[in-house]
Amino acid sequence: MIKKFTGVAATAAMLIALTGCAGGGGSGAQGGEGGSEDIVVGFAQVGAESGWRTANTTDIKRAFEEAGIELKFSDAQQKQENQIKAIRSYIQQQVDVIAFSPVVESGWDTVLKEAKDAGIPVVLTDRAVDSEDESLYVSFLGSDFVLEGERAGEWVNTEFADADQVNIVELQGTTGAAPANDRAEGFRNVVTDPKFEVVASQTGDFTRAGGKQVMEAFLKSNPDIDLVYAHNDDMGLGAIEAIEAAGLVPGEDIKIVTVDAVKDGMQALVDGKINFIVECSPLLGDQLVEIVQKVVAGEDVEKRIVTEETTFTQEQAAEALPNRQY
Repeated sequence: MIKKFTGVAATAAMLIALTGCAGGGGSGAQGGEGGSEDIVVGFAQVGAESGWRTANTTDIKRAFEEAGIELKFSDAQQKQENQIKAIRSYIQQQVDVIAFSPVVESGWDTVLKEAKDAGIPVVLTDRAVDSEDESLYVSFLGSDFVLEGERAGEWVNTEFADADQVNIVELQGTTGAAPANDRAEGFRNVVTDPKFEVVASQTGDFTRAGGKQVMEAFLKSNPDIDLVYAHNDDMGLGAIEAIEAAGLVPGEDIKIVTVDAVKDGMQALVDGKINFIVECSPLLGDQLVEIVQKVVAGEDVEKRIVTEETTFTQEQAAEALPNRQY
């Protein structure tokens, strides 16, 4: 096991992290001696709530295996207390780096301070935390969720440019989660015309079953729905089931815009049941490995690393789908 920072070294690492371009954790001084095979990383995943998350887990495990880095993996089953327990276990095991995708944004300061005090650097993946103390993590790798919401909203503005009134229902992600908060914010940043009204908004917890259940309730309480804005494909796919069960045609009677661009969602877009998808790539494994290797070697890493993503119309989805990795 590579030694952790102690004393002056730990203090120096914390000061570097405060500058916004964070250096490595306790193993940095000897990162070059043993190579990647001597690195141990603890990763606390949100769960397996969606096709996106499953693809994310698969890609991370693949990348660390190919790099020869030992990965201790835990599934939090969408519960913050499970992630905190896993992080504390990694601290006790004195891993070299801790990485995790936070279930929700708040409530992390105590456990992250414990990791910091132990000299173990933390990398956030996919989702952010709302802590004011940015020295508690060395880097955040993931999408710009606000931008994703804005891209969805821009399509809505164009699609309904000639409409007089548009009734929107929103299938939100897990309450308190960064993508749910930010995708809602981004959408509202650009969908500002008074003709647009969000008549109902409720969490479907990023699951297909949740999306179906909530959409069923929406349809009963709101007979005139023009658009579904779903924070991920799985909830949108669940909404499709509910819309069809109600005798309506998804994509025609009710337009649907979603976020993620997983295979099932892309196929629904090709089939015309979804009208527009904003991409959120789960393939973060190789970038996470690179960050870990730099941190262990004592090199600087960017505080915020944004993944490059796009959007898909029906025609673009048909072209991309045959080669889709997730």
